[in-house]
Amino acid sequence: MSQPRRSALLLFALSSVLYPQQPSAPLRIGVVGLVHGHVAGFFSAAINRNDVQIAGVAEPDRKLFDRYAQQYRLDPNLYSSTLDDMISRAHPQAVVVYTNTFDHRKVVEECARRSIHVMMEKPLAVSYEDARAISTAATTGKIQVLVNYETTWYASNEAAFEIVQHGELGTIHKMVFHDGHPGPKEIHVAPEFLAWLTDPKLNGAGALYDFACYGADLATRIMRGQRPQTVTAVTQHFKPIIYPRVDDEANVILTYPSAVAILQASWNWPFDRKDMEIYGQTGYVKTIVREKIEFRRQGQKTSQTANARPLIAPYDDPLHYFAALIKGKAHEEFLSSLSTNLAVSEILDAARRSAESGNTVTLPLAQ
Repeated sequence: MSQPRRSALLLFALSSVLYPQQPSAPLRIGVVGLVHGHVAGFFSAAINRNDVQIAGVAEPDRKLFDRYAQQYRLDPNLYSSTLDDMISRAHPQAVVVYTNTFDHRKVVEECARRSIHVMMEKPLAVSYEDARAISTAATTGKIQVLVNYETTWYASNEAAFEIVQHGELGTIHKMVFHDGHPGPKEIHVAPEFLAWLTDPKLNGAGALYDFACYGADLATRIMRGQRPQTVTAVTQHFKPIIYPRVDDEANVILTYPSAVAILQASWNWPFDRKDMEIYGQTGYVKTIVREKIEFRRQGQKTSQTANARPLIAPYDDPLHYFAALIKGKAHEEFLSSLSTNLAVSEILDAARRSAESGNTVTLPLAQ
């Protein structure tokens, strides 16, 4: 190494000691809506970290805000009754959305006009039409729009993806996704959450939109963004007295040129579950909750179980990732991306049409 180069490195090292880099300012986040029960998880995480800061909360129901404010010791001055007022007062760089799914479109359109990035809970939209409108607004406003799925942050899923990507299972032919729980009323979700989950306009459907979105998201990644050719869905009402307006059971079949995906979405599982099975020519892998996988390859007489490697920041939780992406310190994550979730929205819309008509729906949907 030449002397000037060595000197430059020495000066850089000395400057790092004498003038240590300051941590970047936290991302100022506004909260839009409190009727989605997952907002409790956001508050639990956000109030104890330094990469994000709660700048304001927009929620028309003041009593609902007061309930969360008391539980999480939020400053009453964070409150605004409307999104417009919260933006004007708090000047957030980004928002997290905990409204019903129907309202996602208008939130994104408003935020896009103000160049404010958006992350909402799954799914992206109640229709493919709304999903396309969200995409147009995001492109025009040059903002990030992310969709948060709990399963994106499962180390077991990432381990399964790596096995597939390394070709250890051969060509993938079948994927099966199991997602759901005993039912929103049965697990005692809050009244404001239950009200819109069981409203076909605000939720898009019942278990179909609530839980088939997970499998559609994961299948799209496994198939590297490829859309299915056909979508066939059957929805059922096993508990019509509890859920008279929406399905509580949904089974969806997606066909690809050389593969099939089966999405089993239910409010009737005896226990909570979010797991998947991937079968290839030469082996299979199954996820076991968040941290474990079971796999078997050609030549092995029995399956093996292994612990998945922990996820690495900023790809280990939604807030780390959201803040890092906006600050240019992370690349686009496939499962959360807008392009992937446009595909998910098309699949869900097609599934709803298939269930209503009793016919298989061919993609792409007509624009």
